[in-house]
Amino acid sequence: MGRLVVISNRTANLGKNTQIGGLAVGIVDALKAQGGLWAGWDGSVVDAEEAATIKIQTHGNVTSLTTPLTSQEHEKYYLGFANKVLWPAFHYRLDLMDYRMEFVDCYSATNAKFAEMVSPHLRDDDVIWVHDYHLIPMAAELRKRGHKNRIGFFLHIPFPSADIFSAVPRHEWLRYCMLQFDLIGFQTINDVHNFHRYLKEHSDAAIISPELVRVNDRTIHIGHFPIGIDVKQFAKVSARTDDTIELERMRRTVLKRFQVISADRLDYSKGLPHRMKAFRKFLEICPEYQGHADYLQIASPSREDVTAYSDIKAELEQLAGAVNGRFADFNWAPVQYINRNIPREKLAPLFRASLIGLVTPLRDGMNLVAKEYIAAQDNKDPGILILSKFAGAAEELSEALIVNPYDISEVAHALKTAVTMPLEERQLRHRKLLKRVIDRDAQWWQREYLHALQHGDHHSANERVA
Repeated sequence: MGRLVVISNRTANLGKNTQIGGLAVGIVDALKAQGGLWAGWDGSVVDAEEAATIKIQTHGNVTSLTTPLTSQEHEKYYLGFANKVLWPAFHYRLDLMDYRMEFVDCYSATNAKFAEMVSPHLRDDDVIWVHDYHLIPMAAELRKRGHKNRIGFFLHIPFPSADIFSAVPRHEWLRYCMLQFDLIGFQTINDVHNFHRYLKEHSDAAIISPELVRVNDRTIHIGHFPIGIDVKQFAKVSARTDDTIELERMRRTVLKRFQVISADRLDYSKGLPHRMKAFRKFLEICPEYQGHADYLQIASPSREDVTAYSDIKAELEQLAGAVNGRFADFNWAPVQYINRNIPREKLAPLFRASLIGLVTPLRDGMNLVAKEYIAAQDNKDPGILILSKFAGAAEELSEALIVNPYDISEVAHALKTAVTMPLEERQLRHRKLLKRVIDRDAQWWQREYLHALQHGDHHSANERVA
């Protein structure tokens, strides 16, 4: 069996001993087990003359291969086509799409640059795993350079409906690029259905079966592989505490308060203003909980140089001030809004201490926060997850309270249901949810995907996912 070669927009620090994020855990474990190479952007932005710098580092049997982006590549490839065209379109926000020809040209050229960096290091028996919307053209670029390896693609964000994807400029070229892979992996069954429908309406590809597509003389495998987390590690971290969190927990017990927690990147796809409005509605319809309900909204900064993100930041700050101005008392402010990165070591115990996890994105590929909240809970006194039906995780986590995130009243009533839910029902729901999160953890995800990629065993892989 050959090496595993991973190509992603960003790479993890292979020198770190602990990885908590699902993507990093799954990939690092697979690389260490099989030996291989992880290639991508090193995170730095440089002048054009420094752009050719390639850094090679080796950690055991794994090598990282990274390069910087030029300021033009960062602006037009990363912020431009990837995050002003593909990201909004794939999250059903065509109104926010900002398409310019120079964006797609730079996107194509930057993928070619990454392929040129990786190409000399590839061996004929390597298995190549490409990640996410930044690198859709990667297989096509590697094929141009004569590589016949098995190449898989995994899309971490949603694949939109056929009419939405067909509205993306150059969607025919993107389709061609996707069909150069041997395996296309999605997060959900719905994503697979959307891709099938798009192919039926906008291509001459032959749909052989739900898992097989034939284009010319090539057969492409398709499957859904829901990503997971490192459950044991996150549960272990959540059981730790510090004086600040313990003091807050004791204060809530004495004052009979409970916490609703929401933690996401500051992104318009997450529906953060809708959540805050739903909490405000909850306080209106359940005045008995005024003075007893705390809403902690953690929104870590994200792509702050994109206008849509600064707009949503301003809206959240205004909403938090308005809710506190209306409901706060001398010894109680209903909303705590934090706009900075909170380490997972601190976030996990906060999840555990919160009665309700409010995870209601307007559209999300999976949303690992939902799984992290479940993993963090105390089995004897677990909290309740309120989850958007438009998060990929909703396909798996049916025992959560599933809501329409656009319906502010529905989410507010779900908050009321969660607050009044008997302990026995909370425990039953949590047992079922936790088992599913454990069964489909980060290691399971990478094993299922790589089995399908290496062996072309699409039937068994999808039966195990179903």
